[in-house]
Amino acid sequence: MGKRRAGRELVRSLSKKQKKHLKEFGEEHPFYDKVSARPEATPVCELSENSDQSSAESDSEAEVEQTSGYHKLLATLKTSPESESEEDESDSEEAGESETEVSSEGSQETGEADGGEADENDVQEQKEATDTAEQMLGQEQADGADASCERSHGAIEEFTDVKHESEFSLETNFMEEESGDCSADKRDSNSSQAFPEDPFRQHMDRELHEKEVEKMSTLPKTSSQSKWPQLGQLTFSSTLEKHKTLKADREVGMKQLCLHKPLESTWPKVNKQFLPSMNKQSDPSFTPLQRELFCIMNAYWDLFYPERNALTNGEEIRFAYCLHALNHVLKANAQVLSNNAKRRDQKPGTDDDYRDQGLTRPKVLMVVPFRECALRVVHVLISLLEVSGQRKIDVSNKKRFKGEFGSDPQEKPPNLKRPEDYEAVFAGNIDDHFRIGVAILQKSMRLYAPFYSSDIIIASPLGMRTIIGAEGEKKRDFDFLSSIEILIIDQADIYLMQNWEHVLHLMKHMNLLPLDSHGVDFSRVRMLNLNNWSKYYRQTLLFSALQHPQINSIFNKHCFNYVGQVAVRNVPLRGSISQIVVQLPHVFRRLEAENVASAIDTRFQFFVDKVLPEYRDVIMSHTLIYVPSYFDYVRLRNYFKKEELNFTPICEYTKKAAVCRARRFFLKGEKQFLLFTERFHFYKRYVIKGIRNLIFYELPTYSHFYSEICNMMKATDNGVDATWTCTVLYSKYDAQKLAAVVGIERAAQMLQSKKNVHLFVTGENEQ
Repeated sequence: MGKRRAGRELVRSLSKKQKKHLKEFGEEHPFYDKVSARPEATPVCELSENSDQSSAESDSEAEVEQTSGYHKLLATLKTSPESESEEDESDSEEAGESETEVSSEGSQETGEADGGEADENDVQEQKEATDTAEQMLGQEQADGADASCERSHGAIEEFTDVKHESEFSLETNFMEEESGDCSADKRDSNSSQAFPEDPFRQHMDRELHEKEVEKMSTLPKTSSQSKWPQLGQLTFSSTLEKHKTLKADREVGMKQLCLHKPLESTWPKVNKQFLPSMNKQSDPSFTPLQRELFCIMNAYWDLFYPERNALTNGEEIRFAYCLHALNHVLKANAQVLSNNAKRRDQKPGTDDDYRDQGLTRPKVLMVVPFRECALRVVHVLISLLEVSGQRKIDVSNKKRFKGEFGSDPQEKPPNLKRPEDYEAVFAGNIDDHFRIGVAILQKSMRLYAPFYSSDIIIASPLGMRTIIGAEGEKKRDFDFLSSIEILIIDQADIYLMQNWEHVLHLMKHMNLLPLDSHGVDFSRVRMLNLNNWSKYYRQTLLFSALQHPQINSIFNKHCFNYVGQVAVRNVPLRGSISQIVVQLPHVFRRLEAENVASAIDTRFQFFVDKVLPEYRDVIMSHTLIYVPSYFDYVRLRNYFKKEELNFTPICEYTKKAAVCRARRFFLKGEKQFLLFTERFHFYKRYVIKGIRNLIFYELPTYSHFYSEICNMMKATDNGVDATWTCTVLYSKYDAQKLAAVVGIERAAQMLQSKKNVHLFVTGENEQ
């Protein structure tokens, strides 16, 4: 009962807000949330950090510890990792008892009946928070993960299971322990003689020289063009001269791709849903799009694909990058396990160099926008590991994962009609604050693994930001990003609607030298990691629904892969303006700006001086002003208030009641102007009735939003007699957005023309 009392004292020292967060998430309050400092809470953070420094998360002896957080704390302070394993053997009975106790506590947190081992006199909320605190401390000592993992309630017993911990430790496992596909695994992980052209070995075993690194950081990249059947126009760019442009090979079979077992057998069955029923190709395992994408991925080029569509090819792409990521992880782990066996069998005094690891264990980082996306990724990974006809893969914490990342169909409001693309993007659980570690080893998968014991990390930008923290904060961690070998950013366009700063913050902390050793065996660390050249080996896969300067900047400025980069650069021949069904004149007005920074102020002055005066007349009522940037929206709102204009605003932060009032006032004409943000339209997709005049303060981020907003004019019953107008502001820095709206040829003419005003008319009569 000693540890139980200690846990209760810990909880009593927390504020009500901290207790609630501890109960819900199984970890202390996020670092970014400023809470009142309490002297009793400080030692908890310090002790876990000490355990991080003194015990190796990947060291088997440090992982095989007692479950009690108190005993682990003592072991951390008094003993070295070597002596900790001796204490574990002598105290195995006590560890077993504490495991049983933790298991019962975990069931309480998930809402199940416990049976009465807890103190009946405690309040239920305090009891659950206390149990979570005890388990959290124990787990931090065992894994050395501290703030690096998503400690949610309900499955913490997995973290303190001694047998389970040892199963997922790379250092304590060997290839011959795995049955069935042992020879196949050895085939993939042994010397390069078996597969001299294995892309994984070619990429990771290549040793760069200092001159090559200097060349990549100083010289510009050379580019070449190529056109592929499915991807279209590709731009290959690389600094190193020896690399050649890839060619679309239709005849590449499963054997030539060097897939790790069991992926050769599982992939065709998992991917069957995307394949046509009658496929006469020699190898019908990939769709044409997947084949070309995987050809680039498997060659370890960086890839930017800006034509991802949630309705059409989104799932195809997800399956393809999951296959590549899992293939990479299985090969990397198999190499480590094979070398473990070699080191165990080698004679004393032999000095063989087995450099097969990074400075930290995580190899793949998948950035996805919503929990539903993470759920689908994990389901694909599980299905790819399950060999048909054999036992299913052992997935720890699966039930809990489904509960936290799944969605309740009853939560969706009934009779809610939205466009198909909206339904596809916002399906399932759309919470955007999450992170989860996944460890994969020997036909089993561990969800909610500590980051430093994980192979794959799946997270949202916000989830990563709260872990990385900001400069100057005492509690922050980004060491687990030091040895990421594959970075996958899916649905990058959605992050423009969330908070792009989180993505930039993440990219700035990728592949930096860790501040702590985290118990790594430096004799096994690759020289590329010790030389701080990890970023030159990292492959970045970037998928988006559109071309955008911010996304292009990430690909151009934060990707350093020595192999090179491949970007899909198809130009839109027809713009979204062709999808407008109402008869409407569109006046495009070009403003001149010296640079991107000055374009913001220039746009505002142009709007205030030349556009707004034309719409101040009462005749020009029912005017909707579409503003993509929230900062521009605030600036306009303040100006309208200062000028005492008759307007009503709607943004993504407006409450539902205020939105209803604003829509009603605008429809009835009680408010002349409606300020309307793009992010509100992205997240809600309401039909705004009563629009007679449209002003696009800036071109929409999504081109189909342009036609969608224009087509809202026909939603008003009495709008037939009205004279509709549409005014659009653009500059030369909006070239990509302009081409997506009017088409590439018209955009080129509008940007090069001496005229600053261009008129287009849409509608049925135009056809």
